[in-house]
Amino acid sequence: MQIDFTAIEKKWQREWEEKGVFEADPDGKPKFFITIPYPYLNGNLHAGHTRTLTIGDAIARYMRMKGYNVLFPMGFHVTGTPIIGLAELIQKRDERTIEVYTKYHDVPKDVLLELTTPEKIVEYFSNEALKALKGIGYSIDWRRVFTTTDEEYQKFIEWQYWKLKEKNLIVKGSHPVRYCPNDQNPVEDHDLLMGENATIVEFTVIKFYFEDGETNKIIFPCATLRPETVFGVTNIWLKPTKYVLAKVNDETWFVSREAYEKLTYTDKEVKLVGEVDARDFFGKFVVNPLTNDKIPILPAEFVDTDNATGVVMSVPAHAPYDYVAIEDLKGDEEYLKKFGLDKSLVENLKPIVLIEIENEKHTIPAKEIVEELNIQSQKDVEGLEKATKALYKKEFHKGILLDITGEYAGVKVSQIKDRLTRDLIEKGIGDVFYEFSEKPVVCRCGTKCVVKLVKDQWFLNYSNPKWKGKVLEHLKNMQIVPDYYKEEFRNKIEWLKDKACARRKGLGTKIPWDKEWLIESLSDSTIYMAYYILAKYINSGLLKAENITQKLLDYVFFGVGDANGVARSSGLDKEVMEEIRKDFEYWYPVDLRSSGKDLVANHLLFFLFHHIAIFPENLWPKAIAVNGYVSLEGKKMSKSKGPLLTMKRAVEEHGADVTRLYILYAAEYDNDADWRRRDVEGLANNLRRFYSLGLEYYKKEPKSLTKLDKWLISRFQRAVKNTREAMDNIQTRRAVNTAFFEVMTDVRWYLRRGGENLSVIFDDWLKLLAPFAPHICEELWHLKHDTFVSLESYPKFDESKIDVEAEAIEEYLRTLLEDIKEILKFVEEPKEVYISPAEEWKQEIIGIVLRSDNMKEAMKEIMSREEFKKMGKEISAFVKKAFKDKKDGLLLDSGINEVKVIEENIRFLERELGVKVSLNSEKVPESKRKSAMPGKPAIFVV
Repeated sequence: MQIDFTAIEKKWQREWEEKGVFEADPDGKPKFFITIPYPYLNGNLHAGHTRTLTIGDAIARYMRMKGYNVLFPMGFHVTGTPIIGLAELIQKRDERTIEVYTKYHDVPKDVLLELTTPEKIVEYFSNEALKALKGIGYSIDWRRVFTTTDEEYQKFIEWQYWKLKEKNLIVKGSHPVRYCPNDQNPVEDHDLLMGENATIVEFTVIKFYFEDGETNKIIFPCATLRPETVFGVTNIWLKPTKYVLAKVNDETWFVSREAYEKLTYTDKEVKLVGEVDARDFFGKFVVNPLTNDKIPILPAEFVDTDNATGVVMSVPAHAPYDYVAIEDLKGDEEYLKKFGLDKSLVENLKPIVLIEIENEKHTIPAKEIVEELNIQSQKDVEGLEKATKALYKKEFHKGILLDITGEYAGVKVSQIKDRLTRDLIEKGIGDVFYEFSEKPVVCRCGTKCVVKLVKDQWFLNYSNPKWKGKVLEHLKNMQIVPDYYKEEFRNKIEWLKDKACARRKGLGTKIPWDKEWLIESLSDSTIYMAYYILAKYINSGLLKAENITQKLLDYVFFGVGDANGVARSSGLDKEVMEEIRKDFEYWYPVDLRSSGKDLVANHLLFFLFHHIAIFPENLWPKAIAVNGYVSLEGKKMSKSKGPLLTMKRAVEEHGADVTRLYILYAAEYDNDADWRRRDVEGLANNLRRFYSLGLEYYKKEPKSLTKLDKWLISRFQRAVKNTREAMDNIQTRRAVNTAFFEVMTDVRWYLRRGGENLSVIFDDWLKLLAPFAPHICEELWHLKHDTFVSLESYPKFDESKIDVEAEAIEEYLRTLLEDIKEILKFVEEPKEVYISPAEEWKQEIIGIVLRSDNMKEAMKEIMSREEFKKMGKEISAFVKKAFKDKKDGLLLDSGINEVKVIEENIRFLERELGVKVSLNSEKVPESKRKSAMPGKPAIFVV
């Protein structure tokens, strides 16, 4: 049937808003404070937002129906440089930007061309976001909405940063940062067009050198993540292309052109000397500064000149790529001749083993794994990647340095890098080089980013061991969903380094003690969950920017200070101040922070660090849930390149409840979901069917209960139990599958069997589905009730309504029907189906087999009974088969009278099969009758 989902949804959204259904204030109930990261408004909300927010809303609605007082607020994030960059691109009428925003973000071109200032962009996209979030039916308390450029919010951020400074957790210094040369600003994830997940990797540079005459020494700086392998270097690799010589401080370095450009952003004095050709150096020798060995320079096409220095040291004993490259060269005399190299130069290179794995014998580790994976050449990139990761991981965690490493012998590989790098630098033969973990990294202004060593920059001191230790300790007591992500959090926390928290350009709050700097967008979004408590009073006009002083916030959040004095100095009414304080004490801490997995490496860590730094332990976050991404028809979505599905478009095309159900069902936890139109339309058809069932059956008065009705009730109780378990574990896919799809399957069978009492479960079914498809549930609920289903109590599992016998009967009939249909496929023009259930004694034997540990034990009990002794041979064969079925999980103990069940339902079977059905066992061949098992009768078709 045709259903106007949109009209239904708009109707109930208006009702919820007008009645303030989801506005939460302190009361006598237990509280549940759930937050979702506020969206960044440089575009319309998309399917990724939809997944995270819908999971959060389903949990909020579920907890509300479980009897909790739920606060689910929302704000909008607009600080940083992306919005300024977008305004500039629109001002320039950038064609790519106009295409992306009209085609993917659904912004009308005439409207887009007017968005030429950050203020206009914030106003437009905040209005669009508000409409989208309301249009999908989220149960948000909209009294608390704000944007991060609000004056009141900036006062809150200033307070936060004074607190961090008082604790010496903000420091000034020189640190490597992701940097946009055009904006002349450090950049964070929100500022990037590409490379949002790129981190800064610290390479150790080892200064191999080439002596060109007595005085001219050229440094060949090999960058490596494994400096300990310097003891096993047999040669160095260069790409057969142009490089440059550059004056770096008082040395001459041989590096790629790209490396030279990167060096100009460091604290070194760098000057270009000139261009050189790598080919002129092939076959020549450089000196390993640690071993004094002379090693040859060789060509390699795999060298990436845009990675670190473009100069690579070769360690064939421990690097599969190097081992295979050398083997390839040995067999390619023509390639060597191309560069005037003699084959003997390569053949004389012998792998040098410098690491051993405890309790394992290795000859040459790289050789062994290459042969194990059957890697034949450098062309097997997939195999080489696999080999490299496996070997590096093993050696890092289990490797110990051998005597060849001199003073470092016996040191674990996992403990050597920092020590060796420090020693190399102190000896003047080492350095560091910063590089991105992935490329390209592109700012939203379109400029390729670099790693820059910024001086006199403000940093959050995340490397502070005391601070980090507190976070790690709290992590142990937190709930992380899924639980296996706790290890991911621990690793990320341990590796987190100091982070730039300020910039010169952008929207946001100025550092209160250094007004030249703005607090960047990830650093001003860490404890704003506390601001939601203030926002209600700000939006009502009771709390103004001039009232928000340091002392006021100290009192509201910590209870510190004299209430009369604080009220007087802030100019805020004392009663209002006390009410805000009580609200905060009631709602805090955050009970659940639900977020996409892309924020695990940044925002969610900072969320923990800042709460732990600023608030007392009883106010630290209790739980974090993580979900995966969303793709579109199998393709990765991109806000800047497409494809993209906006939340608004999804709801307009399919309806809010269909969108919600699909995105909740599409994947579980951190698994990625895929939005497929065909599947969405299939779900919409199921929802229409559900609605039509409600219209047809919900208002019907229940009749006296039949065995079939009791089966439906029993099955539904199991669905209640499983749905609650799923939601308690934030498993929305499992919950929707159980509450909607599995119950629909049971309902179809019930109606097929002639059931007429569907209304007996409909009240609870609507409540069960309300967190997932709230609009259609409200619409149907109001056919009989005046209350909001969204505020009803969630169904509870009632074990007394479980009817094992009723379930066994229906499962028996369903299986019997399937078995007969399968046989009928092979019979032309069938006339009659004869069914012969197993003899009664077999049911008794099955009971014994099920409770016995082995065949010997079962036979002992069986043969102790007179009636079975005379059937010894037949029983022995039957028990043997029964134990096999038991092992395979096929043994049934229905505990039902099969003959009676078939007799009572013979007309149903005939209607379903379209053929006469008989219980005349005499018509069934004896061999078939004897093979019948309890729950699996013999079937014979003529």
